[in-house]
Amino acid sequence: MARLFGTDGVRGLANEELTPELALSLAASAARVLAAHDRSHRPVAVVGRDPRASGEMLEAAVVAGLTSAGADVLRLGVLPTPAVAYLVGSLEADLGVMISASHNPMPDNGIKLFAAGGHKLPDGIEDEIEAGLAAPVTRPTGIGVGRVKDVPDAGERYIQHLLSATPHPLAGLRVVVDCANGASSFAAPEVYRKAGAEVIAIHADPDGVNINEHCGSNHPDALRAAVVEHGADLGIAHDGDADRCVAVDAAGELIDGDQIMAVLALALAETGELTKNTLVATVMSNLGLHLAMRAHDINLVTTAVGDRYVLEELRASGFALGGEQSGHVVLPAYATTGDGLLTALRVMSRMASTGKSLAELAGVMNRLPQVLVNVPVADKAAVAVSEAVRDAVGAVEAELGEEGRVLLRPSGTEQLVRVMVEAPAHDTAQAAADRLAGVVSSAS
Repeated sequence: MARLFGTDGVRGLANEELTPELALSLAASAARVLAAHDRSHRPVAVVGRDPRASGEMLEAAVVAGLTSAGADVLRLGVLPTPAVAYLVGSLEADLGVMISASHNPMPDNGIKLFAAGGHKLPDGIEDEIEAGLAAPVTRPTGIGVGRVKDVPDAGERYIQHLLSATPHPLAGLRVVVDCANGASSFAAPEVYRKAGAEVIAIHADPDGVNINEHCGSNHPDALRAAVVEHGADLGIAHDGDADRCVAVDAAGELIDGDQIMAVLALALAETGELTKNTLVATVMSNLGLHLAMRAHDINLVTTAVGDRYVLEELRASGFALGGEQSGHVVLPAYATTGDGLLTALRVMSRMASTGKSLAELAGVMNRLPQVLVNVPVADKAAVAVSEAVRDAVGAVEAELGEEGRVLLRPSGTEQLVRVMVEAPAHDTAQAAADRLAGVVSSAS
């Protein structure tokens, strides 16, 4: 059987794959596993969700599962994922549960779990929770049953935390924020205003159905147009649960996660906060980021694709900044997971403190054309050992030299090999990627 937990919790079509029965069992098993690891006190869990309609149903099931296993629940309501992670630590809870499918369409939903302190659960604990779904249990009764309390000031606690992590007031900046009709629809405009910016909010009216619908970080066209229309200094687009953001400069040009990391890396290096002068990114980050960091004597460490791998490297090595091209950016001094609102505040703070436009700041990095081709294959393992593929990759790398890059990556869930090529010109990258795709297809 396939593992229930993916790289970002449990996710699926709500009420078909991710049923209330599964949500209840998963939450109960998580509470039992945590109680078994620490019997010194009764477990406390915080539960938050994004505004999609199925979240109401799944929240009820999760709360029932936790309390049925003897855990007390602090219910946070609709909040961004990073707010739930922060409040696990702030409220001294043992477990955090976020009900969200992030950037996925409305019919999907998901359950993300956080350990004490707001960190993602290790694989071993996830495996214990999954194994516990089928284990016989004895449920508590009487006073052993968990209790539920709401936390009415949860959003304000998170906003105050973000303000304390913003080093420079944003007075003078006009920002358009696209909240994706998601979990940041209140918190993002509110905190940007409180930090001093003039804020124009779009797609900030969630109705349970419109989350991520032609808006947010996956669909930034409306934001680009709004920035130009309102003469704003920049735009910020969040996804449904606001654990990431992308930006738009005053001319409506998209600024992706790689460029945001470049801006923040230089800011932290300037103040001596960039631990070991190192940035952590994934293998999919643009070669332009590598070149920009090299030009400023900043080391770049790469991990496998997925924010959990970035987080693991940050924690293991004590680095101060990491992230992904998609806009997941982690600042461990202030957050235990990707936080789109924190990222946006730090970018705007850099603009305000330097007096430079976002285009000027992001101009430190030249984003090279990047072409990605997904190649269906019969056998990923055969591709991995193919001499023909190895020779073809070597030939393209020799042609591109230091001005380009090749990456072949097998899909973790499908019989696909992803061929990525970067080059100074798009046509060059496309031609090389197509050539390699043909060799990969023949090799399987």
